[in-house]
Amino acid sequence: MNPHHTALPHGRLIWLLGALVAFGPLSIDLYLPALPAIAASLAAPVGLVQFTIGGFLAGFCLGMLLYGPLSDRYGRRPVLLAGIALYLLASLACVLAQSAEQLIALRVLQAVGGGAGSVLGRAMVRDLFALDRAAQLLSLLHLVTMIAPLLAPLLGGWLLLVAGWRALFLALALFGAVILALVASRLPETHPPERRSGISLGAAFRSYGTVLADVASLGYLLALGLTFGAMFAYITGSPFIYIGYFGVAPQHYGWLFGLNIAAVIVLTLLNKRLAQRHRPDSLLQWQTAAVALAGIALWLAGAGSLPAVVLPLLVSVGLTGSIGPNCMARLLQLHPDRAGAAMALAASGQFALGMLASALVAWLHDGSPRAMCLVIALFGAGAWLGLQLTRVPAARLRATSTPS
Repeated sequence: MNPHHTALPHGRLIWLLGALVAFGPLSIDLYLPALPAIAASLAAPVGLVQFTIGGFLAGFCLGMLLYGPLSDRYGRRPVLLAGIALYLLASLACVLAQSAEQLIALRVLQAVGGGAGSVLGRAMVRDLFALDRAAQLLSLLHLVTMIAPLLAPLLGGWLLLVAGWRALFLALALFGAVILALVASRLPETHPPERRSGISLGAAFRSYGTVLADVASLGYLLALGLTFGAMFAYITGSPFIYIGYFGVAPQHYGWLFGLNIAAVIVLTLLNKRLAQRHRPDSLLQWQTAAVALAGIALWLAGAGSLPAVVLPLLVSVGLTGSIGPNCMARLLQLHPDRAGAAMALAASGQFALGMLASALVAWLHDGSPRAMCLVIALFGAGAWLGLQLTRVPAARLRATSTPS
């Protein structure tokens, strides 16, 4: 790490980068307990209000794909400040939304702004640390950002009870204002002009095609994105299933949601230990297979009772914290000279498939858990099948991989 790049001590730097990456999960998870209340307040169908999640994911994907090349060309700091400012303004506008359609449009703008934090927080890790250290810190950032979805639904449920659903977007605006102030005052540029010389926007965008043309990279992107999509099927469907179908109180929804985040943390820590003795490719095969089997079990038995929904989800959702860092580490190894493009594709691909899963759950919603369970099963099986593409160019993977 170059000490001249940042004015923050190492520990505080990690927390600030974690806060940047947390824009996405916090912006989604805080208002999940309020989805039924928003539908009632705006006199909108449940399926339409669920599209506030899909719209957010669409904007997030678009923003991340734009910010990567823009920051490579013009620097991280100005692009990051502009994105967070847009997030702040859009969050304030969400407070004033008078219809579901308005809220969906404003959520798209909010997501376009929030995407800056997610992709540039990871890019700054690559700016500041060597490749092997960067891969370790990506896992650490993932654990840091788990605090947001662990606490957000609990906080959201109580804010909803005390102040109503509009207060949730006011809280997101406050979060954006605090991070904007910290970035403006404490985080200098990490991608200086001398490292940007000769980089054109066209060349930066063309690197996306190079990554996607590699069969192994495509396999990791599919495994990463489809497991993430299965998690977003759960995020979209669970408020209506837990609160509306099984009768869980909104302020207690966060406890059930927190079980899955706790599973993510525990399984991520376990993955770190296992990675010292087993190759990440072997771990990924077992992990994606477990996600696929848990999805099938959920589909077969999930509509019967609350435990039949909660227990398979502990496996399906919990393993996203292990599959994500393992796939990203492999992508960094395959594309060390295109790490920015690889990370932007990984992050945007996650949210694109999350948007697809969210839209499918909203479209198929029939008041029961069946739609959510089906989508999770299909995406879990697809993640395992997608990972099999990494076996095709096995010689290249052996040549470029190193023990973790």
